[in-house]
Amino acid sequence: MHGRSLRTAELVWKEYLEDKEGFMATIKIKQVKSRIGAPIDQKRTLDALGLTKLNKVVEHESTPSVLGMVEKVKHLVAVIKD
Repeated sequence: MHGRSLRTAELVWKEYLEDKEGFMATIKIKQVKSRIGAPIDQKRTLDALGLTKLNKVVEHESTPSVLGMVEKVKHLVAVIKD
C-alpha cells in the first residue's frame, strides 16, 4: 500500500509540472559564480547539471531531482526566466 501512495504522489507531481501542451516544464540554469573554492560535492553537482564554465546556460526539465541540485548550488547559479 505504501508503494501505491508514492505512485499517486508521483503522478500528482507530474501533472502539476506539465504545461498546457503536455510537456514537462523546463528551467534554464546559468552558472554566475566560480566553482573555485567550492566543496567537491558542489563541483560534482555543477558537473551533473552540465555547468562546466562560468556564464554557461543549460536547460533541464523541472523535476524534483534537478530542483534539489539547483538548491544545493543556489549560491553559484541563477535560474533564468523565459
